[in-house]
Amino acid sequence: MKILSIETSCDESALTILECGGTLTEPTFTILADSVSSQIAIHAEYGGVFPKLAKREHGKALTPLLLETLTKAGMHIKTDAPYLFDTHILDREIELQSAFTELTYIQKPDIDYIAVTSGPGLEPALWVGISFAKALGTMWNIPVLPVNHMEGHIVSGLLPLKDTNGILTGTSITYPAIALLISGGHTELIHIKAPLVYTKIGQTRDDAVGEAFDKVARTLGIPYPGGPVISKLAHMAREENIQLEEKFTRPMLHTNDYDFSFSGLKTKVLYFVRDLQELTEEYKKKIAREFEDAVTEVLVIKTMKAVEDTGAQTVLVGGGVSANTNIKQALQNACLKHGIPLHFPRPDTATDNALMIGMAAYMRIQNGAIFPDIESIQANGNWSVDEI
Repeated sequence: MKILSIETSCDESALTILECGGTLTEPTFTILADSVSSQIAIHAEYGGVFPKLAKREHGKALTPLLLETLTKAGMHIKTDAPYLFDTHILDREIELQSAFTELTYIQKPDIDYIAVTSGPGLEPALWVGISFAKALGTMWNIPVLPVNHMEGHIVSGLLPLKDTNGILTGTSITYPAIALLISGGHTELIHIKAPLVYTKIGQTRDDAVGEAFDKVARTLGIPYPGGPVISKLAHMAREENIQLEEKFTRPMLHTNDYDFSFSGLKTKVLYFVRDLQELTEEYKKKIAREFEDAVTEVLVIKTMKAVEDTGAQTVLVGGGVSANTNIKQALQNACLKHGIPLHFPRPDTATDNALMIGMAAYMRIQNGAIFPDIESIQANGNWSVDEI
C-alpha cells in the first residue's frame, strides 16, 4: 500500500510518499520520498507564525514540492493530454490555482491513498493542504483520508521505529499508555487505552509549552524561534554551575488534575527582567535555566501522576519540544524509577512532518477507516484526538 501524505497545519509544508505493510501494532514503512519547505525565516520578523502569511506560502510551495516528491519516488511521468477535474475545489486558494495546472500533465502516480492533516492547527493553513488533497484526489480518482495532527504526533512516539536497510519497523507497546504531547501549539496528556483509542485527560489552559519558550526568548532579546536558544543557555548555566537565587513558581504543580498553565511563568520572567538593572549574558543563562527547570518539573510530575492514576504501562512523548534534552532526561529518570518504558520519536518525526501523517493514516486504514466523500472534508483547527 502506498500513501501520499500532506501536512500544512502551521509553518511547514511537507509531503511524504510511504510504502506501508505489516499489521496495526507492528507496521512497516518505507519512505519512497520525503520533502519539506519551511517558513521559519519568513515568520521570524513577526516573532511567531502569521496565519495569513502561512496560508499564502503553503499555496506557493505545495505544487513544486509535489513535483519534487514525485521525482524522488520515480513517479514523475508526464502526459500529453491534461487531466480534467472540477476546478472549483481550488476557488479559495489563489496561489494553488496558479501553479496546479502543471500537475494536470502528470500521469496518475502509483498511489493508493492520500492522507491530509485536517486539524488541529491554523485553519487558513490547514485549508490549503485540504484543498490540495481534494484536487489531487478528484483528478486522479484516489481516496482521501483526513488525519488528526495530534494523532500523528502520538503515532510518531507510539511506534519506536527500527531502521533496517531503509525499512522502518514499528515495535508493539504495552497498553494502556500515556502520551505527553509538547509542541509550539499544544501541551496535552492523552490516555491511550488500546491502539487508536484516546482520551484527552489534560491540556494547557493558556500557552503551550513551546509557545512559552519562544515568548521567554523574546523577553530575553532572542529572535524567533527562540526556544532552542533558551535550552542552550540553560545547558550552559548548568555546565557553569550558576543559577538564580530566586525560584520561579511551578504552575499547577499540585492541582488535582492533569492540566497545565505556562502563561503566569512566562509573565514572571517578564517582570523579573523588567526589574533587573541590567540583563547580562549571565543573567540570561540563569533565567533560562530556572524557567526550563520549572517547566520540566511540571511536565514530569503531571505525566507521572497520570501514569500512576491510570495504571499506564508505557509513556510516549511527541511534538517538537520532545527534542529538549533536559525534559527528555528528566522523563527518562522518572520512567526508570517507575520501571516503565519511555518512547520518543525519531528526530525527523518530532516536529511537524508528513511522515507521521502517513503512518497515522495507515494505522487508521488497517483499523477499518471509513473514507469520507472528498467534498465533505473540512478543516477543524480545534479537532481533538478523542473526537476521531
